[in-house]
Amino acid sequence: MSQKKINSERDLWRKVKNEIKTISWIRIENWALPGTPDLLGYAPSGSFFTLELKVTSGNKIRFSPHQISFHVKHPQNTFILVACAPKLGTCRLYPGHGIVALENFGLKLEPLCVGWDACRLQLESL
Repeated sequence: MSQKKINSERDLWRKVKNEIKTISWIRIENWALPGTPDLLGYAPSGSFFTLELKVTSGNKIRFSPHQISFHVKHPQNTFILVACAPKLGTCRLYPGHGIVALENFGLKLEPLCVGWDACRLQLESL
């Protein structure tokens, strides 16, 4: 796949669909419940999980209070995928329970994994 720059969550969603095809994805468009993550994933093992999509050109990642609340209330099987500069690994996967630290420290926080293959393998293993 071409190395088109990811500028928006819509671009990131398209990239996720193309890079992680072993997961069954449902894009959640939920205006009634603010803070609900962007994607519902169904792993090959039969496990469900959520994935919040974020795009950043710097170190900082911004979350709404509703997004923080969701991940604090639902610490298991929730993840945040951040698209970032290629020098930082193109994409980074973080556990949802670390959202407060992620907001405070940004990309300085150690991710679960870096890069599309590693992120795919992590999510497939759920």
